[in-house]
Amino acid sequence: MAEPILQLALDMIYLDRAVNIAKEGVDGGVDWVEAGTPLIKSAGMDAVRKLRKTFPDRSIVADMKTVDAGAPEIEMASNAGADVVVILATAEDSTIHEAVKAGRRYGTKIMVDMLGVVDKEARARKLKDLGVDIICIHVGIDQQMEGKSPLDEIELIAGLGDITIAAAGGLNSETAPDIIKRGASIVIVGGAITKAENVKEEAATIKKAMISGESLPTKHYKRYTGEDIAAAFMKASTPNICDAMQKEGAMIGILPHIRKCRKMVGRAITVRTIDGDWAKPIEAIDMAGPGDVIVIDVKGGETAVWGELASWSCKQKAIEGVVIDGAARDIPDILAMDFPVFSRHVNPKAGDPKGYGEIGIEVTCGGECVRPGDWIVGDETGVVVIPQNRAVEIANRSLDVLERENRLREEIKGGSTLSKVMELEKWEKLN
Repeated sequence: MAEPILQLALDMIYLDRAVNIAKEGVDGGVDWVEAGTPLIKSAGMDAVRKLRKTFPDRSIVADMKTVDAGAPEIEMASNAGADVVVILATAEDSTIHEAVKAGRRYGTKIMVDMLGVVDKEARARKLKDLGVDIICIHVGIDQQMEGKSPLDEIELIAGLGDITIAAAGGLNSETAPDIIKRGASIVIVGGAITKAENVKEEAATIKKAMISGESLPTKHYKRYTGEDIAAAFMKASTPNICDAMQKEGAMIGILPHIRKCRKMVGRAITVRTIDGDWAKPIEAIDMAGPGDVIVIDVKGGETAVWGELASWSCKQKAIEGVVIDGAARDIPDILAMDFPVFSRHVNPKAGDPKGYGEIGIEVTCGGECVRPGDWIVGDETGVVVIPQNRAVEIANRSLDVLERENRLREEIKGGSTLSKVMELEKWEKLN
């Protein structure tokens, strides 16, 4: 049996960065180097040409995602130096037929990406009849963020026999061996290598796992599901999460008044009250459970509705923290007990427990809508709210942001600057 192939997907827009990362990846054991679709859209066929010149002894893949004009696009990529060209399975049969014919004329293999295909088994049978060389089971980046994986779909195609199968979609050293066991012979890896602080080492680990058939643990580049969302959010900072939500979710003016505040991650128990009325906030403690975060809408009121004794009550019940669009007091005592309290104001003056307000309803805190069950994350930078129906997606996107920043940091520490690494002048918006 031939050794499985490790294909590196360079899904980025910066050509020089992509080539440098690819050099490290090849040193670690990468077999095929792919000019990803974003790179081709950014640099055109120059991306393929540069990879061909840089890696004369490696197969170069052009992920064109062709859906029309099959022959011209295959010819273009082939002339630029591609050994494999990727087209979409959703293309018309006539487009695929023309692509296969052009591929045979140029000695180029045709890989078909099954992204977006509903009945993959039926489409794969037709693709095989059309003469394609490789079928790729691909879970796209947006699907990955929802916790989806290519693992379950490979066996449907493997059962057809006599067709080379590739797999892509959030793969790493833990999942690559299982992909091969289920029938794939080409493992396409992007972020787990391109975002690594040590690209060569990560590529070598994945290749080792592929050859040995043994899953090798990794701390990064995983996809999280509903069962471990809290663990994912604990890894990401509030800026990471805000970036992942495209600048949404950040509460304005709600800050920790405790230096070196312990990070807070939990589900929202919502409270609405009036300035100085601390009855409902305290009653909410009895309704909250371990890991919850009490979110109190006081409409920015400046009289304290929270203090030391309320915080001690939360500590006893393992409640994760409190967020107040209003005022808190007893800050030194709360600091001593290491309990996260975020508020708009600090005021030694407390009000009275009059009992106005509600618990478990939609509230506004720091300008953000918070519903019961939404995820709340707070750290020394501030507080963000994540709608519960998007929690899995945002958790995964947040870690993607974190991992990309980790890679940028390594490149900057290697002697560059942020503007140079990101080619800011080139990519500024044109007026």
